[in-house]
This record gives sequence, structure tokens and C-alpha cells, in this order.
Amino acid sequence: MPGAIPDDVRFMRRALELAQRGAGQVWPNPKVGCVLVQDGEIVGEGWHQEYGGPHAEVHALAAAGARARGATAYVTLEPCNHHGKTGPCTEALLAAGVARVVCATRDPNAAAAGGLERLAADGVRVESGVCEADARVQNAPFLHVARGGPLPFVTLKLAVSIDGAIAGPSRKRAWLTGPESQAAVHALRAEADAVAVGIGTAVADDPDLTVRVGPAPRVMPARVVFDRTARLPLDSRLVRTAREVPVYAITAPGAAPLDRLRALEAAGVILHDATNLTAALCRLRKPDGISHLFVEGGATLASALLAAGLVHHLIIFQAPVILGAGAMPAFAALPGREANEAPRLTVLERRVYGADLMTRYAVSGD
Repeated sequence: MPGAIPDDVRFMRRALELAQRGAGQVWPNPKVGCVLVQDGEIVGEGWHQEYGGPHAEVHALAAAGARARGATAYVTLEPCNHHGKTGPCTEALLAAGVARVVCATRDPNAAAAGGLERLAADGVRVESGVCEADARVQNAPFLHVARGGPLPFVTLKLAVSIDGAIAGPSRKRAWLTGPESQAAVHALRAEADAVAVGIGTAVADDPDLTVRVGPAPRVMPARVVFDRTARLPLDSRLVRTAREVPVYAITAPGAAPLDRLRALEAAGVILHDATNLTAALCRLRKPDGISHLFVEGGATLASALLAAGLVHHLIIFQAPVILGAGAMPAFAALPGREANEAPRLTVLERRVYGADLMTRYAVSGD
């Protein structure tokens, strides 16, 4: 953010904090926050609160009232310039008499873009790029989808020990991370269209893969199991709840017994044949409408997605434990590389949850 002044950064960071309050409630719209400032004082705040509802700028302007005239608006995404479910935010800002608009990042959606140009044409001072990296991480799935393409945005999450293992020698199910990290994972699930695991994890852990901690999402994410030979148990939690929250089983053509496929389908599981992971993701993106896939492992699926270059963000929750010899490594299925040949991932975000450290990496794509 070349030339950004400290106050611009401070107020934009507040707008980003507000934007995050819309997590799980506004998708497939972006999370957006807005702060109105007059003479160094915040006079109005708002965020996009629900899908189809007023945008962040409208909430902030309502809070500011007459104090919006001559103010600076800090918005995490370029104000929209089109009629969608609501009117253009550019018109609302102009009507309120806002003198300056600072946005973190431009909107790549052709239908909504052009907001800064519209404001500048009417004499409003406009700037962009303040806290842009943070804003792009916050709305990475939305920005990916807005640019088009056949594949969903893929976030891969793994919980590991200090020595990079996801399970101990016995492979018994046990929590590596603490309750704070577990709550954070539920919040991450709430922002996705679907939560996915490999069949090994589905059999070993019998997970629900639903959001059960924190605010309920506007739409509960679907569940996806990558299950080449249709081994998903009929008495598993996923199958038993398939008519309540959709469950997709991704199988390999001709690899699964017909009776197993019929039994899963009769229980409400949606079956997709796919020859490889790329084909599977294409099928989930269209026609199923899964734009953001949150993958929770296990090791085989994680390695396969990484090897195929299909992961956009990798999130590692590292617990302060050492599992030692015989533990299950998170990435043992990936081809080995020498240290000087391995690509260095970009760190996008680090947070502490209880005793655990969460790191978000950019892997490929956006």
C-alpha cells in the first residue's frame, strides 16, 4: 500500500474486522466492512450482514446520518456500481456527500466494478490498495470465483504435531489441537460450500462434517467424501444424515460394486463418477454449485490434491505435541524433494488459538 498513511491503515483494519462478522452469512457475496471517519473520529460503521441484505456502506451511512457529509469512507472492497439485490453503493455514498473513499481492493466482478471511477467522476477523492493483501486473503474464494474458471477454490486444512504428524502410531482417533482451534475450524467450515474428507478419514473418524460450534451458517455446507470404491459405511453419520445435509460420494468409474452404489444412493447419497481429482472438482463446481471446497484430510487426499496443484490455501493448525516414531506423517504420500529444491510457500496469516499455532499459506492459483 504505497503512500498509505497510518490513519488509513488503522481505519481499514477496523473495516476488515467488521467485514469478518459477515462470515458464514453472506456467501456467495463477499465479506465487506465500512468505516466512516470525520476529523479523525469514527462516525459510522457497518458490514454486510446477510446475503441479499444492505451492503456495508449502507449500514455505515445509516449509522453516521448527517455526519457522513464530508467524511472519508474506508471500504474493504470497491463499492458496487450496479443494481443487484440492492442498489449501487456508489449512489448511496454520493447522496450522503462523502468526500473521500478508500478501498482495500478492487472488485474483479465485471458487473459490479467501476465504482471508484463513478465516484471520481462526481468529484469524490478515491484511493485503493490500503491493506490490500489482508483484504484479498479475507475474500480469496469470492475473488477466485469472480474471475471465472471451472474449479472451486480449495482450502486444505490439517492439524499436525510439531513433528508434522496427523496421528500417533496406533492411528486411534484423538484430538491434536485444543478447543479454541476446534472452534476456529467450525468457523472455517461455515464459510465454505462443502466440507470434504477422504474415505480413510470417513471410516476411521465417522465425522459429521457439520458446523456445530458458533453461529449457524446461512446454508449448512454439503459434505463430500472421496471414495473410489464406495466404502462409505451405510451406518455412518454421513450416510444417516444424507437427506438432512447433502452428501456427495466421489467414486471411480467401474471401481465400486453396483450393490454398494445402489445402497448409498437409496440412502440419499449423491454419487459422482470421476476419473481424477480435477474432473471431480469440475463436477462439484458445475452443476453442483460448490465454489469453495474446504478439505479436512486425511493424509492421502491432502497429498493428492497438493501433488495435482489443486490447493489454493493450506491451513495448518500445529499443536504443541511431539508424536515421534511410527506416527502418521501429514505429507508422506508426496514425492520427496531436497530442501534447496522445495518451493517456499507464502505465509498469508498466522494466529494463536489457545496453545496452537494456525498458519495460512498460499499454495497455488490465487
